[in-house]
Amino acid sequence: MTIPSLEEIIKPENLVYEKTDLMTDKALSYCPGCGHGTAHRIIMEVIEELGLEEDTIGIAPVGCSVLAYEFMNIDMTQAAHGRAPAVATGIKRCWPDKIVFTYQGDGDLAAIGTAETIHACNRGEQIVIVFINNGIYGMTGGQMAPTTLPGMKSSTSPYGRDVEMMGNPLKITELVAQLPGTFFVTRQAVHTPAAVRKAKKALKKAFENQKDKKPGVSFVEIVSNCNSGWKMTPVDANKWMEENMFPYYPMGDIKVDGQLVK
Repeated sequence: MTIPSLEEIIKPENLVYEKTDLMTDKALSYCPGCGHGTAHRIIMEVIEELGLEEDTIGIAPVGCSVLAYEFMNIDMTQAAHGRAPAVATGIKRCWPDKIVFTYQGDGDLAAIGTAETIHACNRGEQIVIVFINNGIYGMTGGQMAPTTLPGMKSSTSPYGRDVEMMGNPLKITELVAQLPGTFFVTRQAVHTPAAVRKAKKALKKAFENQKDKKPGVSFVEIVSNCNSGWKMTPVDANKWMEENMFPYYPMGDIKVDGQLVK
C-alpha cells in the first residue's frame, strides 16, 4: 500500500475544508463543544463568498461573544450590553451602503436588550441580527435567561424554572416575526453537518437580503448548547438540546420575504 504524500493530499481537488481568511488565527476562547465557533465560521464564510468583506461592519455586545472582534477579520465594533441593534441602526443610517450585522446571545438580545431588539425590528432597520440562543447566561455564571425552559435548572433557578413565579420562556423570534419591519426570520442550529449547511444557507439569504436592499430586518436565530452552563459533556449537551430545546424552539423559517410561513 502506497501512502500518499502531503503534496498529493492537499491538492485542490482533494481539499475538503479550508479556513476562510476572514477568521483570524487567534485561538477561540469558547468552551470546547460550544456552537459559537461554528457560527462565527459560517458567518465569515458567507461574507467572503458574497464578496462583502470590505463593506461589512459587525457589532458584538456583552456576553460570550464579546471578543468576536478578535476572531472575525472584518471591521467590528463593540456595543454596551443589549445595545447592539441601536448601534447597528446608527451605523447603517450613517453609511447606508455598508452591510451591518449584530451578533448577540439570548441574555443580551432577549433580556437587557429587549427594547432595542423589538424597536429595531419594528422600525424595519436594514440590518442582519444573528441571535445565539442557548437558554442561559453563559458568560456571567449560568443564570436563568428569558429563554430558559420550564423546569430547566440554572444558577439562579437551582430547582428549575418555575413558570408561575418566573413566567414562560420568551420566544423572541416568533415575536419579532409578527412585526411589519422584519423581512426574513428563521431559526437554525449548528450541532451537526446537516444543521450547519441549513444555518449557512439561512445566513447567506439574510446577508443577500441586505446586499439587495430588501426592506427590513433579517433575523437569524441559532439554537446552541452551553455544555459548561448546563453542566454536561458536549455530546450530552447536544442530545439534551435536541430532546428539550428543539421542541420548544422548533427549527425552520418563520417569515420569508416579509410573509409569515404558515
